[in-house]
Amino acid sequence: MTIRPIIRFPDPRLRMKAEPVSVFDDGLRVLAQDLTQTMRAAPGIGITAPHIGVLSSLVVIQLESDVAPRIFVNPQIVWTSPEMIHHVEGSVSMPGVTDEIERHARVRVRYQDLDGVQHEEEAEGLMAVCHQHEIDQLDGIFWIDRLSKLKRDRLIKKFDKLQRLKA
Repeated sequence: MTIRPIIRFPDPRLRMKAEPVSVFDDGLRVLAQDLTQTMRAAPGIGITAPHIGVLSSLVVIQLESDVAPRIFVNPQIVWTSPEMIHHVEGSVSMPGVTDEIERHARVRVRYQDLDGVQHEEEAEGLMAVCHQHEIDQLDGIFWIDRLSKLKRDRLIKKFDKLQRLKA
């Protein structure tokens, strides 16, 4: 297991669509383990393969209440509730900044596990937010794209300032 470098905003790969996984082998398992270690080191509660520059449809999520990380291969949202919630979000690719995003309160997600077996689950609250956030990333939609232009521009300026202070 390896902690891999996380690509940082504004890397153009963060806005590229991930390719579906078609080979379910040890390479995929190693990638999932590396993603898990990278997410924990970031630290974060969710990460996608594109966050480390691998354009594969693979997500790892581990909420505080989860005993182990959850792996989602080729996840797709197949249903969303009409009710909406607001949640503060951020990204391992844009550390140090967050903002409130509006998301569906509940979702149903279809995905495969590391063996290629199909599953479907419903999620609400934080887990529903995580699914939407990470699946957006797989679709090439970076989380700040959900903000108004004014909020997005302010957030980018704040992030740029943080990066200059670290340099």
